[in-house]
Amino acid sequence: MTPLHGPVNCAGLPPAHFFTGPLIAAVALNVAVTALQIGAYAGRIAGVKTGRIGTSISLFNLFMLAARLANLVVTPALGSIADGAAARATCTGTIPAQFGWQLRAIIAAGTIGATIGLVLLPTFILLFNRGVYAFERTGSMLRALLRIFDPRVILDIVRSVKAPPLNRLRDFSPRGLPASLLVGNVIVTSVYAVGVVSSFYASVIDLDARTTATGLSGLVNGIGTVAFSFFVDPKTAYITDQAVKGERPVDDVRRMVFWLAATAIIGWVVSQAIFIPGAYFIALGAQLFNHTK
Repeated sequence: MTPLHGPVNCAGLPPAHFFTGPLIAAVALNVAVTALQIGAYAGRIAGVKTGRIGTSISLFNLFMLAARLANLVVTPALGSIADGAAARATCTGTIPAQFGWQLRAIIAAGTIGATIGLVLLPTFILLFNRGVYAFERTGSMLRALLRIFDPRVILDIVRSVKAPPLNRLRDFSPRGLPASLLVGNVIVTSVYAVGVVSSFYASVIDLDARTTATGLSGLVNGIGTVAFSFFVDPKTAYITDQAVKGERPVDDVRRMVFWLAATAIIGWVVSQAIFIPGAYFIALGAQLFNHTK
């Protein structure tokens, strides 16, 4: 594959900086988005503890909606970084080395966000529990969400933020949890983690198919979402339903949520390894699409 154009005059091209405004924005948002996505797992525990599965699912969907809306800002930031890299690739005929490291920094931010989400799971559980009961009192999801700005609620949330005791880790054995659930979550997370960043890297691998490559990010993430809906989410729902009916202990749901968060972290780490191969695979797909014109 010889995708890059030959060298051209680079006069007037501004100097490249590693830490740019778009990179900082993408890193910060990816930390927040991933932490929210991990925190949404707490909805399973809240549903079992409160017995309000439907309301908990509604709150879960709101958490995911907030994460996806925030993720919409990450994509333009990535586009800005990729545009700068494409300009330099056009000039030099090679992909700027720092471009790959910038995208790896964004992936690393996801790993940090997943870890923060795991550490803050007790806080997210508190938020879900309060949200469920607030909705019951007010009858309005909007009013329930606005309760988070109550100073007393904020104080309770701050008090709940603490590192999980290490001596309790042995209570979170994965025994009894389907291995396919945990392995599937690693695979789905790793694919979802690189869907967008690999597509933008692919857009610089083949400058003639830039738009096609970036457009394929939706396809890659769509595959990840479908895989999650088929292989991960139904199993978590089944375990939760069993706990609600008393067919298995509530602690199984806690352990499941812990390991979903832990395997998500592993998935983000694995995504560093498949980032570049995934980019070349997407670039190949973009070329195939272009050849059918």
